[in-house]
Formats: sequence, C-alpha cells, structure tokens
Amino acid sequence: MKEKETTSDLENRLDEQAVQSVHSPRGYFVRLKDFLYEVLDLKHSTDLEATNNLILEGISMKGHTAWILIFSIFIASIGLNVSSTAVVIGAMLISPLMGPILGIGFSLAINDVETLKKSLTNFAIMIALGLMTSFVFFSIPVFNDATPELLARTKPDVRDVLIAFIGGLALIIAISRPRPQFNTIAGVAIATALMPPLCTAGFGLATGKMTYFGGAMFLFTINSIFIAFATFTITKYLDFPMKQYLNEAKRRRIAQIASALAFVIFSFSIYLFYELFVQNQYRSRANDFLNELRKEGVNNIRDNSESIDYENKKIEIYVFGHIYNESDIARWKARLAENNLKGTDLIVFQGQSNTKIREDLDAVKSLYVDNYKLLSEKEISLVSKDQRINELESLIKKYNNAELLFDQVTDEIKINYADLEQLGYAKEYVTNFDKVDTLNVILVKWPPAKNKEDMRQSEEKLKLWMEARLNIRPIEIRRYD
Repeated sequence: MKEKETTSDLENRLDEQAVQSVHSPRGYFVRLKDFLYEVLDLKHSTDLEATNNLILEGISMKGHTAWILIFSIFIASIGLNVSSTAVVIGAMLISPLMGPILGIGFSLAINDVETLKKSLTNFAIMIALGLMTSFVFFSIPVFNDATPELLARTKPDVRDVLIAFIGGLALIIAISRPRPQFNTIAGVAIATALMPPLCTAGFGLATGKMTYFGGAMFLFTINSIFIAFATFTITKYLDFPMKQYLNEAKRRRIAQIASALAFVIFSFSIYLFYELFVQNQYRSRANDFLNELRKEGVNNIRDNSESIDYENKKIEIYVFGHIYNESDIARWKARLAENNLKGTDLIVFQGQSNTKIREDLDAVKSLYVDNYKLLSEKEISLVSKDQRINELESLIKKYNNAELLFDQVTDEIKINYADLEQLGYAKEYVTNFDKVDTLNVILVKWPPAKNKEDMRQSEEKLKLWMEARLNIRPIEIRRYD
C-alpha cells in the first residue's frame, strides 16, 4: 500500500512543477509579458493630482501669459521673415501655446465641462492674439516677403498629423510624472510646431494672400486637434478620476456631452488623417511617374511639386527641346493607370524644337541689333537737339539778363538825367549780307526846349555810362522821332 504523501514531499513536488513551468514555452511568455509590463507601465508612477493642477494652471491666457505669447509670436515672425530656424525654435520654447490645447483634451477625458469652456475660451484668445501680433508685424512693408520658412507652413502633410499625435502622447506622459520632464515638454513644443503656422496665417492676412492663411490655419488646426486627442487618449488610459457632480442627472448629461465632443474630435481626426494620407499617397505616386518620365529624357522644366494638382486630379508638364507626337503622349497617359493614377488628367505643354528655338533666338538677336542702331541714331539726334536747346537757352538767358539789368538802371538814369522824358531799349539786327551783327539801341526823348549841344553831350555821356554799367557793347543812342 502506497504511503501517504507528507507535507514536505508535497512542497518539493510543487517546487519542481514551478521550475518546469518557468522553463516551458508558456513560462517564457509569462516572464516576457511581466518584463514588458514593468518596462512600459505608466500607471504606477502617475501623479494624478499634480498633473491635474499643472494642466489647469497652464490654460489661462491672461496677464503675463498673454504677453509672453505676444512676444514669442513676434520672435517667431522675425525668425520666419529672415528664414532663421534657430530663432523660430527659440520662440517655440518660450511660447505658452500648449496650455489651452491640453486643457481641451484633458477636460473631455474627465467630463469637466467648466474646464472645457475655459480651455476653449482661452484657445480662442490664443489664436486671436497670435493672428493680431503676426498681422501687425507682417503689415510693415519691409517684412512682407514670402520666405521659404513661411511657405513651408502653408500645406499640411500626413507626417504633420503623426508628429502632432505622437508629440501629444509624449507631452501628456511627461507632464503626468511626479517630476515633470521639462526637456521632453520643450522638445514636443519644437516638434509639433504650433507657432509657425499661426504666424504664417497672420502673414496671409497682412498680405491679402488668403490661400496662405487657409493652408496655415488648416495646419494649425490639425496640430491642435491631434495634440488634444493624444491628451484625451492618455488621460483615459491613466484612469484619471472623473469629475463628480452632486446631481446625477447633470452628471449623466455632462458625460454625454463630453462623450459626444470626444467622438466628434476623434472622428474628425481620423477623417483628416485619412484625407492627408490619401493626398500624400497620390503625390508620391505622381512624383514617381514624373521621375520616370525624366529618366526617359522628357525635359519637364517645372518642379514635380508644381506639376501635381491633387485637388483637380491633374498633372501638367512643360516640355522643351523636343517635339513629342500624339502616340508618345498617349503612351504616357496609359502609364498613369499603371502608377495607380487612374482618373488623373495629363496635360502636356510643348515648346519648339531646338532648331526652331535657335532660329527664334537669331531673329530676336537681329531685332535687338536693329533696335540698338535706331536707338543710337535717335540718341545722337537727341544729343544734337539738346546742344541746340542749350545754346538757345544761353542766348535767352543773356537777353533776359540784359533786360533785367536795363530795368534795374532806369531809376539811376532818371536821377542822373532828370529832364529825360522817355527812355527805350531794343536790339537791332544789321547785315551786310556777309554776316549779321547785333546792335543795342537806346532810345531817348528830351524836352523840346533842351539845347542840341546839351543833348549831344548828355547822349554821349549816357552811352559810355550804360556800356560800362550793363556790360553791353556796342550801344547806339537815338532820339525818338
């Protein structure tokens, strides 16, 4: 008869089974699962109360926070204007843009309607301050050039969605630790790049380029939504306590509202991601198609990005240097379907052949030479006319000066010759048919009772005085008839 198993034997047998189970495939799986859980676990080190307080404190866009936002927007606008990445990064590090966005995602996750209202209000204030500040800066004429840094923030990409969502996950995880990881927070602020598109939207308003405004605001909206969605997701995962209300009916109603808003944001986020993903895929396939044409020697003078029109499902290429026939173009169009671009319209704008281009260049060159000759002849004629005009102006000036001098000395003449009744001045042109002389004539009228000898002496004296006074020679004195 088998002896009854002792307690010690039972313990030894259980230990042997445990050792065998550890070394079994299932045992390895359990150990790996425990290890991964220990490595990736977030919940045990979450500081729920401190995280809640930190997020609530960062929502407000009033007082010093508003001024910090304004200054950071100015700095970012300057950085975008001079295409300085370092300046833009510095502006993003000091900006408080994340606060209201985190507040939106967090309040939706815990059913806190009051915090949600506050977050949405401050989010609107944040956008208004950002747009007004950048609008003021870019309204200054010397600062309204469209730099590459600005243009890079006018078209969202599917990668922007991934950056915003993953950055939002990292941000809320870093904030929820007992000691917030401020290096991570700063890195997320740079990576998600909320500020540059907001500044670009202000640039679009200031310059009247509404396409820039629309594209930049779309990018800003995408980043904001996915950061809020990431915050919502992690907050739910970390089991933050829900907002408690004394009125059960009110609690259910608020929970329903929060759930509905969360569903709308979630659905819109998925829709945006899908749309951008489809657009990115289309552009990638179109880019591959254009690169294949270039490898065949097709000289498209436009950049691939300029040739692709996703909205209208159209690809436009401008070809120079060779004339392609209809069969070539038909072959290209048939390859669109092979590149998963079915339904895309291929439009080919062809230039002229190399021979024709050279002929046109020669014609332009000849026309340039002919026009240059005409301009040279006209220039010579104009120079000659200018010289003649200058000579005439000198003569007119000389005559005008003489007349002005004569007008000035009449008072002096009247003092010296009190009995002189009338005085005249004229120029007389005299020729002997070989040359023309100019004679300055002074006309005088004396009283009838004046002695002839006195008149002759007075006239001789007047002649000498006026030649010296007016510096005009010769002068002839005549009497009025």
